[in-house]
Amino acid sequence: MGRIRVLSDNIANKIAAGEVVERPASVVKELLENSLDAGAMDLRIAIEAGGRRLIRVADNGCGMLRDDALLAFERHATSKLSDIQDLAAIATLGFRGEALPSIASVSRLVLETRAAEERSGTAVEIAGGKIIRCDEIAAPPGTSITVRDLFYNVPARRKFLRSEQTELAHIASLVTHYSLAHPSRSFELTHGPHQLLNVSPVAELRDRVYQVFGGQTMEELVDLGMREREIPEEDGGSRVFVLRGFVSGPQVQKSNRNSVFLFVNGRLIRDKLLLHALSSAYYNLMPPGCYPFALLFLDCDAEEVDVNVHPAKTEVRFRHGTVVHDFVRDSIRELLMERRPVSAIPSRTSPAPLEYAQPAARLPYSEFTQQIENAVFESQPVADLPVFTVHAPSPSAIDAEPLRLPAPDTHGPILADGALDSLAALADLRPLGQLHDSFIVAAGRDGLWIIDQHVAHERILFEKILKERRTGRVEMQRLLLPMVLQLTAAQQIEYARIADELNESGFDTEPFGNRTLAVKAAPAGIHAGDVERLVFEILEISESDLRKVSLDDLRRGIAASIACRAAIKVNMRLDPAKIDWLLRALSQTDYPMTCPHGRPIALRYSTRDILRSFHRI
Repeated sequence: MGRIRVLSDNIANKIAAGEVVERPASVVKELLENSLDAGAMDLRIAIEAGGRRLIRVADNGCGMLRDDALLAFERHATSKLSDIQDLAAIATLGFRGEALPSIASVSRLVLETRAAEERSGTAVEIAGGKIIRCDEIAAPPGTSITVRDLFYNVPARRKFLRSEQTELAHIASLVTHYSLAHPSRSFELTHGPHQLLNVSPVAELRDRVYQVFGGQTMEELVDLGMREREIPEEDGGSRVFVLRGFVSGPQVQKSNRNSVFLFVNGRLIRDKLLLHALSSAYYNLMPPGCYPFALLFLDCDAEEVDVNVHPAKTEVRFRHGTVVHDFVRDSIRELLMERRPVSAIPSRTSPAPLEYAQPAARLPYSEFTQQIENAVFESQPVADLPVFTVHAPSPSAIDAEPLRLPAPDTHGPILADGALDSLAALADLRPLGQLHDSFIVAAGRDGLWIIDQHVAHERILFEKILKERRTGRVEMQRLLLPMVLQLTAAQQIEYARIADELNESGFDTEPFGNRTLAVKAAPAGIHAGDVERLVFEILEISESDLRKVSLDDLRRGIAASIACRAAIKVNMRLDPAKIDWLLRALSQTDYPMTCPHGRPIALRYSTRDILRSFHRI
């Protein structure tokens, strides 16, 4: 008897389920995408036990005919493709026909659907891939799919699920993503009795971002607008890529990528190319290991992107990958250079009233859920009249209303110019002095400013070095005697790789025997005692971080190290003339927001925040 055999449909479906259904969020993703493809405008998702016990996705889409409802559970049954040519231009979220049979093979599933043109609907019940019943029912137009006991017949897979809160966090994240991608549709997500998300249709993406994340996050974001890149074709035509969305300034620094939302033609993806482009846009603007908030939508012709490269359809491949990468990177970086968003000094907000301090439905999981809760449990409006709150000292009075005394008009109003949103105000600052001989304190029309003198000078020198490098006029200083450095084998290899860039950045170096380096000159402004340390620092950074980056990033990395060593230090007293020069020079830089390593240069305590803190508004 031969060793090769054909697998049964039951086993084949479970194998397919292992590729498509990774966790409860995978089920929600497939069902949501089907609903969106069906033209649904109202999507309701109900979850119990993190999706283990129950997942229900109901919509008001086009629904299915009775025969289609049964056929939908056959492997590779789809309404999206008809011939091989369709694979080259997939414009729908789903297309392979794997989702429903894969989900049905590892759960107890009930499909209830009705097409608008039919008077009655159809209910199909399947358990472990076997059809239990198919009945005619009364149902509204649309489709509702209920999935119970996920992986009940595959206990090995069920054991690999994470905690209820973790699985629910993935689902909350997913629904949040798709609600952002489709602002014209309504989404509701509930977990048992708790409503985690409920957003109504809006006309603009900005409004949906506000619905989901609230006003505070919205204030930190910069609108990309509509940016286009045209690619000429050999036949004389062209392809157009369009990028839109929101990004945060470099002052918003997340510890992970959970706040990065990427969509290609409306499809939620995790794409290394786009993530790298985003990181490159913030290179030298944000510390390593930090991530921005980004909500990016890239739209292009369906022929320009292959979405059939991953079973879960979360990865894509672009025909013009390099062009797409540079387009996304340049668009974001140019926007940040134009807007120069300023970092605000965190201000303490007033405590919430007692009855809103601990919402009953608060669930302690995930940054996404916290953001969703911020949209659900909104702060209550305060009175138009400024008030002071006096709390009773006795614990027994905790339920009593606090005494609220109106502020008399004898306190007087303060007239202030509107706050500016960018560092363009740097040129108008009036220095007040130094704090700990390290920070410059200055007054402006828009508030009180604190500038880190070291990183401010670092930014000035960094841009100066890059400009000199481009023109071939880098200032250097000769050493009285050549400095001979001993290198390790790895450092010698790294030096050979970057020697030309090192020498064109203000150094004069050459090999001096085996694993020995002679340094004859260094960039202007570098103290002689720092030259050796700087050379080894550049070699170390190059070996660990710059091996895979572009030539331009390598130059920026070298320039950043030089600028850091040559810049004014902290704990250094500056005379008024030096402070004036520093602020004036900083205002003339292309990007005065952060130092080359991503640390903020200036913080502003806005006039509005000052007035609010003193209960003036």
